[in-house]
Amino acid sequence: MRLRCTWSLAVCFVLCASLAPAEPPPGSDLESVLNQMDAAAAAFRTTEAEFVWDQYQKVVNETDTQKGKVFFRRLHNETEMLAEITHPDQKYVLFADGKVRVYQPRIDQVTEYAAGKNKAEIESFLVLGFGGRGHDLLKSFDVTYEGAETLDGVRTARLALVPKSQKGKSMFSRILLWIDLQRGVSLKQQLFEPSGDHRIARYLNIRMNQKLADNVFRLKTTSKTKVVSPQV
Repeated sequence: MRLRCTWSLAVCFVLCASLAPAEPPPGSDLESVLNQMDAAAAAFRTTEAEFVWDQYQKVVNETDTQKGKVFFRRLHNETEMLAEITHPDQKYVLFADGKVRVYQPRIDQVTEYAAGKNKAEIESFLVLGFGGRGHDLLKSFDVTYEGAETLDGVRTARLALVPKSQKGKSMFSRILLWIDLQRGVSLKQQLFEPSGDHRIARYLNIRMNQKLADNVFRLKTTSKTKVVSPQV
């Protein structure tokens, strides 16, 4: 159970703060939003943001909250991600080179997951979040435009996504995105798991297309760090 939750955690962070439209006109439909996402994807280079992530676990009827910062960049036509969790415990989640690595400084251990047979699903979620063309969503998801909604005083467009593949559905049965129509980023995401668990992610102080140092996307391990690679 813990291994599955850690893998889902890593996938969730691969999703994070979606890059989206530049500013569709009020009342725009799905096609208009997707067209704007296509335009935004062409300009995507990096994103940096703070996050608050609430995970609800149905079996115990409890919600855990994690906070931190997330960084994304496009490098050689691929997207890398590093999430730095600072609350309640320090943890780093890195997605690069087709692997997800979770580093826990407290125990000085890296847990490494190869995307393997899940690579197509992971990549489709990754494109969803950062720099992916809007119309590419239609390859992996059934997408519905659910209209405009005001979130924290900001006008957003809400999209509902349902994975088309069974592997995708086994991770997330449904995903909601609240896209800031003015800045072109996702302010909120809600991810529903088949188990009844769900996660809500909010993004703050978003900075786009600013230069990020290469060492941001490296785990700051020690010479004694233990690396484990569980089978999932």
